[in-house]
Amino acid sequence: MTIRELMSGLAAIAFVATMSAPAQAYEVGPVTGGGTIEGTIVYRGDVPTTKIIPTKDIEVCGDPREEPLIEVGSDQAVLNAAVQLVDVAQGKAWPEPGKPPELNNLKCRFEPAVQMIPAGSLEVVNSDSILHNTHGYYGKRTAFNLALPNKGQRIPVELNRAGTVRIDCDAHGWMEGWVYVVDNPYYAVTGADGKFSITDVPPGNYKLVAIHPFTGPIEQPVTVEENKATSLTIELKK
Repeated sequence: MTIRELMSGLAAIAFVATMSAPAQAYEVGPVTGGGTIEGTIVYRGDVPTTKIIPTKDIEVCGDPREEPLIEVGSDQAVLNAAVQLVDVAQGKAWPEPGKPPELNNLKCRFEPAVQMIPAGSLEVVNSDSILHNTHGYYGKRTAFNLALPNKGQRIPVELNRAGTVRIDCDAHGWMEGWVYVVDNPYYAVTGADGKFSITDVPPGNYKLVAIHPFTGPIEQPVTVEENKATSLTIELKK
């Protein structure tokens, strides 16, 4: 096991540990005077890199390179941090169902590298002209294990349990992705500016969890007031 795999596994375990089992399943109901939680995720520590050395399919996978273990902008903003309110019993409706979320094997990377989805269907796609074997895990337990030898191939899988699903490729060991399956619609993934916004939150006291695979999770208590925005800056720490 590489250092990267060990850190990633520990981060996933730590995130699951922050999510206590809800007393009841999430219920959709009217939200009166809902507020907004908005903020920025930052990381102020050193940014280590990992050496990627493709040993096969180099024409698709590219040359050896250094990649950061956490992508941080010049203003210390973190890309691809996942943010969620946990233990929410009732609130706004889920987004209208549309096209199922996708996990794409593209140029020997997973696109998107990090995503948050409701429990249900995920389409695993191969956009490369080489074999990928896409393998998802809840902890150490296999959630799915798919051989995709053909370009344009699509295989749907069901992720029906909330939790962290780590993704790798058995054919290209450096590939890694993350799917956070959520049990309520109060979540977001940061862009390059590190910002997030969670809207229509019923007034009350909550626990917000922010996580990046490199750092693991951090918990932040937050109070939402009626018809108001609550602004946060959350610092991830290794």
